Amino acid sequence: MNAVRHSAIAVLRASEPRDKVTAAFALRDNLDSALFSFASSTTIPTRPARPAKPVLVEPGDLARRRLGTPAGRGALLHAVAHIEFNAIDMAADMVARFADHDLIADQDRTAFILDWSGVCHDEARHFGLMCDRMADLGITYGDLPAHDGLWQAAEATRDDIAARLAIAPMVLEARGLDVTPGMITKLKSVGDHESAKVLQIIYDDEIGHVAAGRKWFEYICMRQGLEVVPTFHKKVRKYFAGLLKPPFNEQARDLAGMKKELYMPLAAD
Repeated sequence: MNAVRHSAIAVLRASEPRDKVTAAFALRDNLDSALFSFASSTTIPTRPARPAKPVLVEPGDLARRRLGTPAGRGALLHAVAHIEFNAIDMAADMVARFADHDLIADQDRTAFILDWSGVCHDEARHFGLMCDRMADLGITYGDLPAHDGLWQAAEATRDDIAARLAIAPMVLEARGLDVTPGMITKLKSVGDHESAKVLQIIYDDEIGHVAAGRKWFEYICMRQGLEVVPTFHKKVRKYFAGLLKPPFNEQARDLAGMKKELYMPLAAD
């Protein structure tokens, strides 16, 4: 059995948060150049294993709470922790499902694996930071309901590497770049500087994650002889429901290499 794919699948099969984080760290920390071969036909789970909680509900059923209260701040941190928990699996799935894709040249597979196992490691670290901060506030991951929208996006794009790269890092994570600075500012305004520090760490790392998605999306387009901008628009219109929501954090998107012509034509008025 191939060690890289086996390690990535181990992340997807771990249900308990602590086990998933440990598996994510192992995926990145145990990589060795001798392991970059994908001869294994091990079945990749359609859905990752999940703990019994949080209970998953529709996004519209989640209660909105003001950040001026401890309960409101806890709800925000729980929502971010859930995003990071899903992001661990999305990065592991990127390795397991796509590292041996026909469109990735043999000499480039190592770079692909290193990039996405690195993202997986980051997301696990982010989840741990969020859980630690929630513990300070008397909250545990699973105490509040959450939604399943992120993994639904992963399922929809599991047969299309370009679509996965477009939707996961270049739309969903890029949206995080847009909204996180506002959350940091609000947390600071109510005196919660510790939570703001954690979100700042996540924000800084996410710029690199969006950049990795953009880089590999451009690579896949190059391998297919496709133009980047119209291909991105095509994938987003097919796999993402609705329009992208402004205002955009153009500075952070620029740092990630996301040019305006990629996202502006997809924006709501």
